[in-house]
Amino acid sequence: MTERFVLATANLDKAREIEQVLQDAGADVELVARPDSVPDVEETGITLEDNARLKAVALCEATGEPAIADDTGLEVAALGGAPGVRSARFAGPDAIYADNVALLLERLEGVEPGRRTARFATVAVAHWPDDREVAAFGDVEGVIAATPRGTNGFGYDPVFVPIEGDGRTFAEMTAAEKHALSHRGRAFRTLADGLRVVAKLED
Repeated sequence: MTERFVLATANLDKAREIEQVLQDAGADVELVARPDSVPDVEETGITLEDNARLKAVALCEATGEPAIADDTGLEVAALGGAPGVRSARFAGPDAIYADNVALLLERLEGVEPGRRTARFATVAVAHWPDDREVAAFGDVEGVIAATPRGTNGFGYDPVFVPIEGDGRTFAEMTAAEKHALSHRGRAFRTLADGLRVVAKLED
């Protein structure tokens, strides 16, 4: 039986990606948008898992329905792991994608290619009103390109080159190619496996 979950993110790009990955993974779920009456949750956690759980629990409590939330961070070695949990707000609370990418490249100006290593990580959490929970993790190693390349994807995709790829940035890949390698693809495929286990236990 299809289970309904409220999706915490208000980022339409991320929501579309999550829905596609779960669908491709065969998850029997229906995702619905967060109600307009439920405000953003303040992300006060010190880890991605903290923030994902904060959002999932808050949304579950506000709606009385099962909820799915995630948090994603880009960790750049030459910047001591920054922007990390602040990736979406790297250039400020009202930053758009281009602002964050521009600040990242500015901070890495003059850093040689061999030291531009980075890791993308995502933690996804499904939470139920009875406090059951499934959490999943996905990550991918890569390097930060010197200049943005490609027009697909969103966020830092134009400058992230996965090591397991063929030299293209995520923004130069099709959605299917990106999902096969990406941190979010890996996290939500694992989450889909966890949701199937929960569904079997309920049968």
